[in-house]
Order: sequence, then C-alpha cells, then structure tokens
Amino acid sequence: MAGWWRVLPRAARRYPWPTNVAVYASLFSAGDALQQRLKGGPTDWRQTRRVATVVIAFHANFSYVWLRLLERALPGRAPRAILAKVLCDQVLAAPIAVSAFYAEWSDVLAFRTGDQLQPGSHLLENSFQWPLWLSLGHLSLLFTTKW
Repeated sequence: MAGWWRVLPRAARRYPWPTNVAVYASLFSAGDALQQRLKGGPTDWRQTRRVATVVIAFHANFSYVWLRLLERALPGRAPRAILAKVLCDQVLAAPIAVSAFYAEWSDVLAFRTGDQLQPGSHLLENSFQWPLWLSLGHLSLLFTTKW
C-alpha cells in the first residue's frame, strides 16, 4: 500500500493530462453523489454516471487545454497577470463551459412539463444561479487575505 503513494506523484508528472481527467472525473462524480445524499434521497447512480461522462468527454479536457493555453499566453503570478487570466477565463471560457452544462441538462429540461418550468420552479432557478455563483468564485483571487 505504501508503494502506491510513491508511484502516484511520479505518474501524475509523467502523464499530466490523463491524471487531470481522472481527478476531475472523480471529484465531479463524488460531488454529484454527495449533493444527492445531502438532499436526503437515495443516490441516483445513473445521473452520477452521466455527470462523469460529461466531465470525461468535455470539461476535464477543455479545462486542461484552456488553463495551459492561458498560462502560456499570460505567464506570471502578479496581481495584474492573475486579473488578466480571470477576465479572459470569464469572457472566453466560461460561456463555453456553461454551454456544455446546459447541453447536458437539455435532456432533463425537455422532459419537464410547462408548470415545472415556471419562475417558481426550483430546477430552472438552480440551473441559472449556480453558473453565476461559480463564475463569481474567482473573485477571491483578486483580494488578499490581509485587509
């Protein structure tokens, strides 16, 4: 068992892209399963499998390529470079990632009745507010921990 801990960092350095995809898939899938459990119901493994499929097919690969491209185009860790990276990420990559999110949810929305899609519907409300909050999550990079 102890041998695995020595092998994993070496494998991650040697194969960063597959490692990134595996980490993204496991984190997204675990997050989806945990969210289902926290809502109080049983875990829908079919939905978790769909989430993992979208992550493996698109999100992990897109994020890996995009962040490497962004780091090469705007190198550095200075506040100005970080701000430029965040702005580019939000203006260019966020719409693509959110579009993939809605493409994944389009089959779910297609099977909803009209009254379920009314403004009081929790599904539609949650699907619109989470991308906004996730995109605002980068704001913490702009502020220092000391005030």
